[in-house]
Amino acid sequence: MTEKTLQVLPSDLNETALRERLQGRRIGRTVHVYPEIDSTNSAAFSLGHSGAEEGTVVIADSQSQGRGRLRRPWQSPPGRNLYTSILLKPPIEPAVAPQLTLLAGVAVADLLSTYCPGSIRLKWPNDVQIEGKKVCGILTEMRTSGHGIDYVVVGIGINVNIRKDDFDESFRNLATSLRDETGGRMLSRLDLAVGLYEHVERRYARYLAEGFGPLRESWLQYARIVGEPIEVIFRDELQAGEVIGLEESGALLLRDDDGREARVLAGDATVKKK
Repeated sequence: MTEKTLQVLPSDLNETALRERLQGRRIGRTVHVYPEIDSTNSAAFSLGHSGAEEGTVVIADSQSQGRGRLRRPWQSPPGRNLYTSILLKPPIEPAVAPQLTLLAGVAVADLLSTYCPGSIRLKWPNDVQIEGKKVCGILTEMRTSGHGIDYVVVGIGINVNIRKDDFDESFRNLATSLRDETGGRMLSRLDLAVGLYEHVERRYARYLAEGFGPLRESWLQYARIVGEPIEVIFRDELQAGEVIGLEESGALLLRDDDGREARVLAGDATVKKK
């Protein structure tokens, strides 16, 4: 995808200030800030391979090879958005690791609800929307070994100060930013990053203490999808039905017109118009 040439904005991602505000936190105990990087997920993955501790975060002013789910490119211009990855080492089975994508979505929804109350919605499995337009994408990747999960990298990209006209034309009408949704004022990415890590830490601590149940309930509240007819497309295969819930694995549960239930593990979900 070809990006437009944008005016260069001064970076507000001050590493010293970020370290000071995250001091003593579980998420953000170690911070790596880059003016430009290929991908924060790739950097966090390398840090995990080198033995970095849980809670390590990578944040960049821009990415040259930002990517989303299903290998899709993620528009990553400098000075405008939040690109970050968080290293986690949860004591869970690999089969339920997709729960962490849902956790990140709920944490982002908690954060963005303070900016746009009542307008935030989660789209299964990894998008956060404002009034139906994508404002955040999440990419979770993990490394496993014989004993289970070695580490999980949770990548989060939030459209912060990018304007509608600066989006790629192919999805300009499908995406939005916090700036456009809050009256056009420039927002502090530093404040947003600190808030994000705080919300992830809060949700992660509860998840480890109480399991998936409370997280599933919160996700379904933000998604407002139970009872809705949807279609899910994955690799040219279509599954359709009414949403009845979420499985422990993070899979979407559907019931078709014949009353048969099905698990949906991956794909693009679209709510059908009634």
